[in-house]
Amino acid sequence: MRVTFLGTGTSIGVPEMRCSCATCLSSDVRDKRLRTSALVQTDSTNLLIDCGPDFREQMLRSRLDRIDGVVLTHEHYDHVGGIDDLRPFCTEGMLPIFAERLVIEHLLERIPYCFGQGKYPGTPTIQLVEIEPGREFRVGDIDIMPIRVMHGKLPIVGFRIGTLAYITDMKSIPEDEMKRLEGVETLVVNALHIKEHPTHQNVIQATMFAERVGARHTWFVHMSHRVGLHSIVDAKLPLSVHFAYDGLQIEV
Repeated sequence: MRVTFLGTGTSIGVPEMRCSCATCLSSDVRDKRLRTSALVQTDSTNLLIDCGPDFREQMLRSRLDRIDGVVLTHEHYDHVGGIDDLRPFCTEGMLPIFAERLVIEHLLERIPYCFGQGKYPGTPTIQLVEIEPGREFRVGDIDIMPIRVMHGKLPIVGFRIGTLAYITDMKSIPEDEMKRLEGVETLVVNALHIKEHPTHQNVIQATMFAERVGARHTWFVHMSHRVGLHSIVDAKLPLSVHFAYDGLQIEV
C-alpha cells in the first residue's frame, strides 16, 4: 500500500499570504505546503482522504485518473472545500463520500446544488455515506476503521487502515480509542507549530503522542509557517519522526 501526501499545510497553506517570514520566503520545496490531504493506493483502489480547496492543483500535480472513494475527517473548509472539483472523477458513475452525520449535514447546507432533485447540471455525482467511529467500512479492497479524536471541543475522526493510522487536526484522543492504534506501524498525525494551540497539537505534543503510539515511523502533517524551516526542525525530531511534505510517497 502506498500513501502520497497531496498536501501537508494548515488551513491557510504555506507560504501564508502577506507574510515575509523565513518559512514563507524559503526556496525549499518542502516548505511549500498545500492544504492537508492524502491518497492511499493499492493495486486496485485509490482512496482520497479529505478534499480541500487545493484539490484541483493536487490532482493536476499527481495526474491521478481515478478515485474510488473519498473519506472525510471533518467539515472544516480546508478539508472539504474541493468537493465540487470532484466532477471529472464522477463521469463513470456515482462517487461515494464517507463522512459522519454532522459532516454530511454541513455538506448538504453548503453545496445543496450537488444533491437532491433538480440537481444543477454538471455538478459531481456524489453518494454521501454515513460512517461512525468503531464501525469498519470498505472501499474497494481497503478496510477502514474510523477513530474518534477531538479537534478542540469538536468531535472528528481519524482512520486506521491496516498498519497505517491517519489523524489530522487532533488536539486530544479519548483514552478508550487508544486501543484502535495498537499495532500501528506508520502514524500520520498533525503538528501545527511550536507554541500551544487550543484545537491542534503542537510539535512537542505530537512527538509525545507518537511515543505513546510507538509506531515504527511517524509523519507530521498540517503544519503552519510558524513551525519553522523543514531542514532545521525536521533534523531535531526523534529518529523515527519526520515532517511529511507535499508529494512525498511512502510504502506501508
